Amino acid sequence: MQESTVADRREEVSTPYAVEMRDIYKAWPGVVASNHVNLLVKKGEIHALVGENGAGKSTLMNILYGIVKPDSGEVRINGQPVQISGPRDAIRLGIGMVHQHFMLIPPLTVAENIVLGHEPGGLRATYDRQRARKEIKNLSAQYGLPIDPDLRIEQLSVGQQQRVEILKMLYRGADILVMDEPTGVLTPQETDELFVVLRDLVKQGKTIIFITHKLREVLSVTDSITVLRRGQNVGELVTKETNQREIARAMVGRDVLLRVEKSPANPGPVVLHVQDLEAKSDRGLPILRDVSFDVRAGEILGIAGVEGNGQTELVEVLTGMRKPSSGLVTMTPVVDGKPGRARDITEMGARGVRIAGMCHIPEDRRESGLVITESIEDNSILGRHRWRQFAWRGMVLQLKNIASWAEKLIKEFDVRTPSATAAMRTLSGGNQQKLIIARELSTDPIVLVASQPTRGVDIGAIEFIHRQLIEQRDAGKAVLLVSAELDEIRSLSDRIAVMYEGQIVDIVSSDATEEELGILMTGGHHEV
Repeated sequence: MQESTVADRREEVSTPYAVEMRDIYKAWPGVVASNHVNLLVKKGEIHALVGENGAGKSTLMNILYGIVKPDSGEVRINGQPVQISGPRDAIRLGIGMVHQHFMLIPPLTVAENIVLGHEPGGLRATYDRQRARKEIKNLSAQYGLPIDPDLRIEQLSVGQQQRVEILKMLYRGADILVMDEPTGVLTPQETDELFVVLRDLVKQGKTIIFITHKLREVLSVTDSITVLRRGQNVGELVTKETNQREIARAMVGRDVLLRVEKSPANPGPVVLHVQDLEAKSDRGLPILRDVSFDVRAGEILGIAGVEGNGQTELVEVLTGMRKPSSGLVTMTPVVDGKPGRARDITEMGARGVRIAGMCHIPEDRRESGLVITESIEDNSILGRHRWRQFAWRGMVLQLKNIASWAEKLIKEFDVRTPSATAAMRTLSGGNQQKLIIARELSTDPIVLVASQPTRGVDIGAIEFIHRQLIEQRDAGKAVLLVSAELDEIRSLSDRIAVMYEGQIVDIVSSDATEEELGILMTGGHHEV
């Protein structure tokens, strides 16, 4: 009996798997998130975990990191069965996780966030600030992720915050790295740099679980793939032996259109006119400088640029969320192909702009587009709660009308939810985004401003969102698209405006290559 036990232990120690999650089952009322799922990740590989939003990827990883407790199943790390009761246990076992939605404390500095809970100096000593700064600078240099340790998180762009999350994980010495949509907020250049980092980590013996919706990334950087669909395993693939179409079919259960199909644009009169627009940042520094462009009825104008070059502030000014320093923004309705009377919306404010006929898909749905603790019904009328159909005399909510409206949006835009009364936080990211799009487009806008419309959503939802944007264009709407995804900009846009350091440096054809756009995005136009 004893010899058998020793043999079993030898087998466990020699296992090729860094992570084994076997027969994992987790359910909430009305939802089975993990239906007896198996996940086997070999040591020293980059393993992709893919699937639609709501397929169970995040639940499975939250179980591995100790945030969620499974109803049944077994977890083994390096062959040893383990009980992970919380993130502290996971960290002790060498597991680190970068979450899709950042776990940072905005008022604290980069250094304070990274070392939090593991401060140099120990519990009995005073926090050694200089040592922390030095260690973080060395770590930043080692992994090619430069960041100023003294800046507060609230001062950083989204891309910089992602760097902090990655460095925080590396600082804790994790051997098994779980990365949930790590490139969702990175530029193509930053993504390439991250992939170099990941490959170097694997060479050093680390194991990486890589969650992403971007199939090109899966094929570019991973070794093997597990596909989940509706809480179940539906495929285990070797990356070098598969392709985008096969992965997409496994994820969605049908063939997916991987390319945007659209007819040539038929632009009409100018609907959105922006002239000499200037604005300041939250720190009072110039962030937009002499921005001028037009968007015509029946066209999509894409805004390309490295994140942090004024795109966010431009959208905020146009949608009434930030006051400009100077300049002019007008919106002109088009009736029967003829322009109506132009309206000055420069300083109308968010409510006035919305009433004038502009709808807005915000870049951060959780921060600006939804109240995730409230119901789908309540979120379906955000910004429209005083409208006559939803409120009697703008004061008393018409609950039956609101419920009918929410059900209509859910049905027409295929928002997957057990109930319209469910809280928004219970929906997957893709379905949250669908509700925002449903709410905005169902008000028959004159201008649609779509900022990062597919950020963090799955391939099926991306196909749906792209189709909606093209339909709006073909219906004669003026569409302004802001995206960090160059593929998205190039495939959807009819013209592309490139931003650099708060200015529109050029407006080019959608036929421009990725290399040409990359040069403009980094200021290379000055040398042309």
